[in-house]
Amino acid sequence: MIHVIATIETEPGKRADVVAGLNWVTPAVRAEDGCIEYGATVDVASGLGAQPPLREDVVTVVEKWRDVAALKAHTTAPHMAEYRAKVAGLVKKVTLAVTEPA
Repeated sequence: MIHVIATIETEPGKRADVVAGLNWVTPAVRAEDGCIEYGATVDVASGLGAQPPLREDVVTVVEKWRDVAALKAHTTAPHMAEYRAKVAGLVKKVTLAVTEPA
């Protein structure tokens, strides 16, 4: 199993639009072979000292996949291409952390 933390930096004020696109694509992603977990999240104030300031223009997608092959197949799925077209111009940058249990 692998874990993926996808950090999506949106254009200012466009986070809700990107979240809407992610909510649209999520059922199709969860139906993919090898998807264990997939969900969009946004920062929430916790009052914990280690938490940095809230990021108003960031969406974090928390994912779990059976293996890297399943993740790679996900990136080329037709619904992901459609999602990317829906959010074109709304996303500034995407970074991935791909990890495995230690």
